[in-house]
Amino acid sequence: MGSYDVSDESPERRFRTLFISDVHLGARGSQADLLLDFLRFHDADTIYLVGDIVDGWALKSSWHWPQSHNDLVQKLLRKARKGAKVIYIPGNHDEFLRNYYGTHFGGIDVVENTVHIGADGRRYLVIHGDIFDLVVQNARWLAHLGDKAYDFAIQLNRFVNFFRRMFKVPYWSLSQWAKQKVKNAVNYIGAFEQALAAEARRHDADGVICGHIHYAVIRDEGGIRYMNCGDWVESCTALVEHDDGHFEIITWADQAEKPAQVPQVAARAA
Repeated sequence: MGSYDVSDESPERRFRTLFISDVHLGARGSQADLLLDFLRFHDADTIYLVGDIVDGWALKSSWHWPQSHNDLVQKLLRKARKGAKVIYIPGNHDEFLRNYYGTHFGGIDVVENTVHIGADGRRYLVIHGDIFDLVVQNARWLAHLGDKAYDFAIQLNRFVNFFRRMFKVPYWSLSQWAKQKVKNAVNYIGAFEQALAAEARRHDADGVICGHIHYAVIRDEGGIRYMNCGDWVESCTALVEHDDGHFEIITWADQAEKPAQVPQVAARAA
């Protein structure tokens, strides 16, 4: 997937900061190949890996590590070697890295959380967010069960989109639709956003940048700017900061079906 003729040395767009979360390398649903395409077109001075980059849960149950997953790791290490500041904030699926807070490997710093200073001077707490998910913290068995159900939904979603591509209909996400339509999911997302906004206030921050729930958005929550990176399992989204300090969500879900040209990305700015 993806054959865009753009060199690593001259990506099409460069940003001040790039935020990526929930890639889930090692899981069969990970779309690492699309993220590789995205990184060929986009670069940044600072790159935050906001948790669940590697899916240790999936790897424990069934080893799955295709070449594209290894290529993505090498791509990130290469960006660090070329001068990008890369900061890794582990999530619950890559919690094994939480034993290595404060370490530096291959040009990548591993931290529990951090505060990002925007170009306009605003402070943003950067955190994966799973510690504010009561299911993960208090009912781990239920979280794993939900993880299996999510994997099934991803497989079903791929089946549906196979036929949508045949009829040249745009990509459609089953889980994103459910998150917007099912009352309990909507309530859960709202509670999660409120909890993260409250944590940002405790850190005397102007906003929070997180992942975990695979739902990309930029919105205000009680005077706090809440921003979620989304994921690279189905929605394929990244959060970027421009040189003037404004943020944008870039959606990359349909690029594999487009011809070899500079893609026209879908974006939401704030």
